[in-house]
Amino acid sequence: MSRQKFSLSIVSHGHRAYIEPLLHQLAALRERPFDVILTLNIREELAIDLEALPFKVYLIVNPSPRGFAANHNAAFMLSNSDHFVVLNPDIRLMDDPFPALLAMLEQSASAICAPLIVSGSGQVEDSARNFPSPYHLLRRIVGRLLHLQRPREVVPQVGPMLVPDWAAGMFLAVPRAVYVALHGFSERYFLYFEDVDFCARARLAGFQTLVNTEIRVIHEAQRDSHRQLRFMLWHLGSALKFFVSSVYLKILMRRFFGKR
Repeated sequence: MSRQKFSLSIVSHGHRAYIEPLLHQLAALRERPFDVILTLNIREELAIDLEALPFKVYLIVNPSPRGFAANHNAAFMLSNSDHFVVLNPDIRLMDDPFPALLAMLEQSASAICAPLIVSGSGQVEDSARNFPSPYHLLRRIVGRLLHLQRPREVVPQVGPMLVPDWAAGMFLAVPRAVYVALHGFSERYFLYFEDVDFCARARLAGFQTLVNTEIRVIHEAQRDSHRQLRFMLWHLGSALKFFVSSVYLKILMRRFFGKR
């Protein structure tokens, strides 16, 4: 595999309707300093000709479904880029985010970097957050059940850069050395909280998470955990794993001693 600036890891769980428009958007970019590692987590037929795209696509077809962490870790092992990008299939580009993202990564070489996520209507989503707590999670669940409006979390900001505790794993760019140092995503989690745990371990290792408000992409949110009981139970199970983990305990201890 030739070396690129970025390797984009995209995982499809039967998301053909999302994957194909995203690949067409990537193909339409003027410059394409990336290759794509596409993982089909369940078997599906794509209408798009992957070999005709103007960038290299490496295809992984899983014999049985794997979790978020396992899929992206497997893609990373196949990659050979300077930066590894976790990219949801339901992300849509507003313009080319990669030149500004590359400048951001080169300026902050040991940071996990992300664009600002907005909805299709242009509303800023809560993709840059403070570390959760059991109380915080309970409030969110009650708010959803009662359809209550929740105020957006306030996170530190320096100029155009948000400096949250963690950023949602729908679009994360990670320097290769940082991904290696953190040993990738924790495969203790099958779905949900992998991004929280990853950014928490990054914080403990001395790496920042940055969200650039001047780089924006659209998230065509599916919200499976809001609609299906199975996904909600997965979400709660992952939350419990995180809250009883040594990583969360270390974060609490840092906060007790006044450190972010």
